[in-house]
Amino acid sequence: MPAQVYSYAMGELRYSINVTVDGCCDHRVGVISDDFHRHHANNLKRADGLIFGRITYQMMEDAWRRPEGDTTPEKDLDPFIAAIGPARKYVVSSTLDSVDWNSELIRGDLATAVRELKEQSVTGLAVGGVTLPLALAELGLIDEFEFVIHPCIAGHGPYLFAGLSDVVDLELVDRSELEAGHAIQTYRPKNLASR
Repeated sequence: MPAQVYSYAMGELRYSINVTVDGCCDHRVGVISDDFHRHHANNLKRADGLIFGRITYQMMEDAWRRPEGDTTPEKDLDPFIAAIGPARKYVVSSTLDSVDWNSELIRGDLATAVRELKEQSVTGLAVGGVTLPLALAELGLIDEFEFVIHPCIAGHGPYLFAGLSDVVDLELVDRSELEAGHAIQTYRPKNLASR
């Protein structure tokens, strides 16, 4: 299979994932802190849409959707809850009949649907999860990869991009740290098409 050619001609698709030092991306393993939640909230706020697969969407909704009738002022909410609630969400699923929580289903050809969303995007899109990003990486549609490395060792998987059919060479474009010891590394694919 030929190497994917990445393009910035449309709105960028940014992938951010939590991963342990040993590469585990199990959402139940990691170090949680206030600055960690602020970091991810800021990622959500800079995107004009979030793309999730069914499993990630359902996990996010179960964990972060405010209960009906919750009148907590926004300033008193966890910053991640305040950011994800009003965010526009696109859910890739062939099994769900409907979605709510400011969401829309994506069906049909994944590459076509995501390219259309990127064309409509002004500030970029964010994608999360494990399975959907693998498919998007195979299609060459991810423009930025952010790995939030937690200061712990899990000793198990799941692991990122298991089964990827070709190597995606990356260029480090940014690195930072959070107070709780998370290392954040941001990469872009090296094989980019010119704008």
